[in-house]
Amino acid sequence: MTGFAKIAQVESFIVSLPRDTPYLGPLGPGEKINERGYLVRSGNRAIYPSTDMSVLIRITADDGTVGWGETYGIVAPDAVTSIIDDVIGPVIVGRDPRDAVVIQEDLYDLMRVRGFFGGFYVDAIAGVDIAVWDLFGKLVGQPVVKLLGGQRLETVPAYVSGLPGASLADRLELARGFVAKGFDAFKYHAAVSFDGIVAEMRSLREGLGDGVRLMVDLHWKFTAQEAVQLIDQLAPYRPYFVEAPCQPEDIEGQAHVGASVRVPLALGEEWRTVFEYRPRLERRAMSIVQPEMGHTGISQFMQIGRMAHAFHMKVIPHASIGLGIYQAASLHVTAALPNAPMHEYQHSVFDRNLKYVRTAMRCDAGVFHLPEGPGLGIEPAPEVWQFLRKKGASQ
Repeated sequence: MTGFAKIAQVESFIVSLPRDTPYLGPLGPGEKINERGYLVRSGNRAIYPSTDMSVLIRITADDGTVGWGETYGIVAPDAVTSIIDDVIGPVIVGRDPRDAVVIQEDLYDLMRVRGFFGGFYVDAIAGVDIAVWDLFGKLVGQPVVKLLGGQRLETVPAYVSGLPGASLADRLELARGFVAKGFDAFKYHAAVSFDGIVAEMRSLREGLGDGVRLMVDLHWKFTAQEAVQLIDQLAPYRPYFVEAPCQPEDIEGQAHVGASVRVPLALGEEWRTVFEYRPRLERRAMSIVQPEMGHTGISQFMQIGRMAHAFHMKVIPHASIGLGIYQAASLHVTAALPNAPMHEYQHSVFDRNLKYVRTAMRCDAGVFHLPEGPGLGIEPAPEVWQFLRKKGASQ
């Protein structure tokens, strides 16, 4: 078709939304916020922002239609925006947004021979890919989920991720509050299990009973053999899954844990393409994959989900800090997959940031309600623009 709208402009923005308590909960012993606004969690030695920081992408077609995307910008967001502004954006001007998958693959090809098949470069592609799909959906008047092969789910079951209380008693009380609201699945984070990982699992199981599903994120803290020993101690409390037991680059260790324990393993939030997933799938290193939309974008997420289905594995997507746009994209893809029983619900981020977007997306009574309307069904609200961070500036 001649005359179909083409991509005319690509823009990126850094958003930094203030919060009273950092992600994962109050600061632990020895933890502090540095002059750039970051903190290092002693439990997993990983760095986090003290605000909810994200990178937004706006793609405008030559007919004025706008597509929105979002990607990981929680640390060094200027790296992502520089890649978008200097490399990716100019390359796709003039492209047809109906060619979303082809555009994603072309962008990946640009830098692969230089070794940039991961990291900030692929995060930047992910955000642009999401925006292209949103633009595609708006231009043809269809929700993104309908463009992915068809919609299987009207609502997506949710599991509560994170119980940011200062003590075990506080965390149990938080979980009981969610049970009263209709939730029956919970994950806690080993990086802030200051009273002990096994003790926290025991407290939740004894306090919530057998009717809930419990999960734990081990945050890559352990060697493979240490992880096997720990999971054996957790097994009597019947975890629904154990996540990220050992370092993400340790493929052999992941496979060893997968072959040695009787508990389902979940891996994958840090991987960005099918090329990273495939060797773990072939080794049966896990039974659940956790693609993160902010790393993969829609095109790769869909390929990862389909490949996991061919290996008879479940997809339970990861959901990290963001404004909500890549959360919406994740729900669209999840609703289209045949092997996705639930989705992570980062309540401490998701609920508080809904006021900064315009969408029908919400989570209540244990399920996500998908956005409505063409494209992703979500756009930044006017209020968000007061929280733009100048590129190159500190938080």
